[in-house]
This record gives sequence, structure tokens and C-alpha cells, in this order.
Amino acid sequence: MALSRGKLNTPYVIQQIHAAQEDLRDFLFTLGCYPGEKITILSKLSGHYIVSIRNARYSIDESLAEAIFV
Repeated sequence: MALSRGKLNTPYVIQQIHAAQEDLRDFLFTLGCYPGEKITILSKLSGHYIVSIRNARYSIDESLAEAIFV
């Protein structure tokens, strides 16, 4: 399922990155979004997500959350 459908404060394991544009995929890789990596949604506010990856917090938008499959 896409990360955008996930629940708050539930740890997930990234299975795949489905980004049609290469720059989006590269951006996610710079954040540490690799298959096998743990990710947790900390909050959702009007299409923006605060996620925790490798003990760091990032803000991503809805399109990035839909590109991350857990």
C-alpha cells in the first residue's frame, strides 16, 4: 500500500519506490527512502506528512507519500 494510506505512529518497512520522475526518486533516496528501511508517519496536515526515517524527521507532500510503498 502507499504510505499516504498509512496510520499515524505505526512503523512500516519500505517495499518499493514508485516515482515516475527520476528527480523525485533521487530526492527520496537522499532522504534515506530505500527498500527495507523503516518509516513512520508522525503527522498528517492538509496533504503534508511529517515522517521519521533513520531517526530523522522530514516533511513530504502527498505525491511523495504516494510514491513510497510499504
